[in-house]
Amino acid sequence: MARRNHTTELGCIACDDLSELGAGKEGWLVNNPNLLTALDTHSIALANRSLVLILHWSEGSEPVGNRVKIVPDLSPIEAEYISAIEWLVFDDIKVLALGTSRGYLLIYSLRGDLIHKQIVSPGKILRLRVRDTKRDLTQDASSEEVCVVMSGVIARFDGSDIQNMLQRWFRERHSQFWDERESENSTDTFGRLPYQLWNVSKYGSCVDAAITGLMPPPLLELQLLLLLGSQVSVIIVQSLLELML
Repeated sequence: MARRNHTTELGCIACDDLSELGAGKEGWLVNNPNLLTALDTHSIALANRSLVLILHWSEGSEPVGNRVKIVPDLSPIEAEYISAIEWLVFDDIKVLALGTSRGYLLIYSLRGDLIHKQIVSPGKILRLRVRDTKRDLTQDASSEEVCVVMSGVIARFDGSDIQNMLQRWFRERHSQFWDERESENSTDTFGRLPYQLWNVSKYGSCVDAAITGLMPPPLLELQLLLLLGSQVSVIIVQSLLELML
């Protein structure tokens, strides 16, 4: 019996800019440990240690109808580099989040504008995880929570906080459309995003994590489960006890 190939063609991303990421060399997309990828509806982001390339395509259009190159302002003294990448989608707003080896979270627009820069915790960001309602790549969805994974630290950002910040940023950019102001001046315009932080170093060296959801509170306890991928998989339950007046 012939072997069946259950793959679906999403689009073509062939372009000359891919050569900066190693395209043309055998195994450049699979065997390169420094190449990071993030796939979303009609968009893919590819990044090496210092460069991000965003490629867009539409069904039935020419290959790569639109592409954006991002070169983050990284610290050469600390040998800072891009260590994580992920799409954030909030209804009609889609942005790209980057994590760096110094613990910074960077958020960029689809045009390459730096929207937000914030340090989460000193150290390398290993993963950026998003919990959303998306079922497949043909559906848009809203991000509910963003999980920042580091070796001994787990951080959780509420999606509504990020969404509110992005909405304010886009409103301001729209109102200043005719101003000749460089995008870098928008960095951290709205202050720091609030987040929760857990020290998980006592459980071993954490390599991955995912937020599994909010459990219905028994009586007065609010339980948040974090499933950790470490040397020993554990579940951390944080309980916040509310006192009735």
